Amino acid sequence: MPKHRVLTEFGMGTSLRRQDYTQAAKRALQDALWHNSINMAELFGFPKDQMQIDVEIACQQPDKVDTSALLDIFPYGQFNVTVAPGGLDIPRPEGEGNPTVIAHAAISVSFEMERV
Repeated sequence: MPKHRVLTEFGMGTSLRRQDYTQAAKRALQDALWHNSINMAELFGFPKDQMQIDVEIACQQPDKVDTSALLDIFPYGQFNVTVAPGGLDIPRPEGEGNPTVIAHAAISVSFEMERV
C-alpha cells in the first residue's frame, strides 16, 4: 500500500547558554507535539505502532544532534530522523560565551493505506 501523509506539525526550540544542539532539537519536537492532541491512528482505525513519523530537524551544526536521544520523545510509531543545516546561532551581544542555538522541527505522520 502507498504511504500517505495525514499530519504535519512544526516547532522551534532553543538552547540558551549551553550550545546544546540535541536539547534545542528536543525542545523543537516538544513544541510541535505539545500544542495538540491529535489521535490520527484512532481516526483511521490503525494501531499506534503503524504511525510512520518523519522528523526533520534544522540547526546550524547538524552533526552535533544526537538523533537517538530524540526518539525518547515519541511513545510509539516508526521513526525516520533527518537533520539538516538551518536554524540559527545567535551570538552573545558582548561576544563572549556560547551562542543561543535555535532549532526548527517538522514532524510528518503517515500511514500505509489506500485512498478512499
